Amino acid sequence: MILARTVKEVKDQVREWKKQGLSVGLVPTMGYLHEGHQSLVKRAVAENDKVVVSVFVNPIQFAPNEDLETYPRDLEADCALCESTGAAMVFHPEPDEMYGDDFTTFVDMTGVTKELCGKSRPTHFRGVCTVVNKLFNIVTPDKAYFGQKDAQQLAVIRRMVRNLNMNLEVVGCPIIREADGLAKSSRNTYLSAEERKAALVLSKAIFLGEKMIKDGERDGDKVLAAMTQLIESEPLAKIDYVEMVKWDSIEIHHQIDCPVLIAIAVYIGKTRLIDNFIAE
Repeated sequence: MILARTVKEVKDQVREWKKQGLSVGLVPTMGYLHEGHQSLVKRAVAENDKVVVSVFVNPIQFAPNEDLETYPRDLEADCALCESTGAAMVFHPEPDEMYGDDFTTFVDMTGVTKELCGKSRPTHFRGVCTVVNKLFNIVTPDKAYFGQKDAQQLAVIRRMVRNLNMNLEVVGCPIIREADGLAKSSRNTYLSAEERKAALVLSKAIFLGEKMIKDGERDGDKVLAAMTQLIESEPLAKIDYVEMVKWDSIEIHHQIDCPVLIAIAVYIGKTRLIDNFIAE
């Protein structure tokens, strides 16, 4: 497996693969990979001749008060996971390689970034769209793989690809959970033992909402109220949002009469965790 640190290395190698008629898949990550990321790499390996995994903690998607400096990193473990799963390359640039001193170009979006995480992290998706756009231009993948745990991000990237006529397919992959239900996340490592137990309130709320809809509830506000009540019963939990939106447009919606995304963001102590499900 190749460990590339420069844009030129990636472009040169991908150009050679494409000369051979090989398809290329991309899995963009911020590293500290877990089984959720591994499931994306596995899917990409199954569907492409060569797979590139980017490992880059993107500074421009973090606000000044967020966890850029403390975000967990372990490149050696990341490379081992990628190699054992069948990736052909890990792209691990330094910030200066991605954003030179003269960098002044950003990709912004309206509408689909307004609700959910966009409310409390207003600059976040500008950074996400910019770095993903750059990765797409560097790697020129045929397919790119994103997890549903970051469902709004998945919707944003799909919209960006469609709006800008990008020549690739965005593949969404299911949420991977721990045995007790907690959604896999690199930020789970921030949790103390007590907080880790308390964090189960997120998946419990998700499973409650899913059951209510499966049992026939079509009033979104009732579903959200029940989920909110459950989360508020956990003393260590502080809600950022519990919302229902149309899955295609991320617009606030109140009835389960079309595909909807029900998404939550909750602080457990100082750690912000997210979870969601899609219903029709």
